Amino acid sequence: MEKVILFYLERPDIKISMKIYFNEKGQLYFDGHDVGKSVEEYCGDSDYEYIYTVEPEEVNKFYNLLSIRDGDQSALLQEIKNRFSVNKAYSLFGVFMRENNIKFGSFTRP
Repeated sequence: MEKVILFYLERPDIKISMKIYFNEKGQLYFDGHDVGKSVEEYCGDSDYEYIYTVEPEEVNKFYNLLSIRDGDQSALLQEIKNRFSVNKAYSLFGVFMRENNIKFGSFTRP
């Protein structure tokens, strides 16, 4: 299973990791995790997790939108990295999906 790192930062006060991949069910899975003292000061807990899940039928919309050959998951992951490889990747990716009528599930846990 190919996992693409969208953003990674590690400092003494915080560690941020965001990656995107296809899981065993064929869902596009955005997995974000922030840990550290800065997170605790902001959220009240030192661990913050955030996830998007996109079902396979909705993933198909990405190929046309991003001019990727249908079914080329590796190229799709790389194009998403090219467009959303910043600290605000989770927010920007969510906006992109909403603007393009892509249905997705989301989960956050402080």
